[in-house]
Amino acid sequence: MESDRDFNVFVQGCPSREIMQRLGDKWTPLVLLALAGGPLRFSALRQRIGAVTPKVLTSTLRTLERDGLLLRTVTAQVPVRVDYELSEVGRSLLGPLEAIRLWSEEHVPGVLRARGEFDRRSEPSES
Repeated sequence: MESDRDFNVFVQGCPSREIMQRLGDKWTPLVLLALAGGPLRFSALRQRIGAVTPKVLTSTLRTLERDGLLLRTVTAQVPVRVDYELSEVGRSLLGPLEAIRLWSEEHVPGVLRARGEFDRRSEPSES
């Protein structure tokens, strides 16, 4: 175990950098926030997130399970039932992710305004 090692996200190849990049992935924050309310089956999770393909969601879920951020529970029944839920480590991310979600929702008007101003400045002028 590497508990006595110094980790630094700015060092190429550092495991902490890989984890940080994973958390900044397009779907990871949405999956983790979607599971905040408790376990969900694949179809319910996909519906809650929206616009994610089954292939991409499957890949994201496998990666998060491998990283120990979520748990996959298979129940033997017909058809087989598979539930996904946050692990203890995954739940520890909810505070920071919730803060980012709230910040995002609060600052939408300012960001949209800045985008519009940038786009207007960047448009080629008609002569």
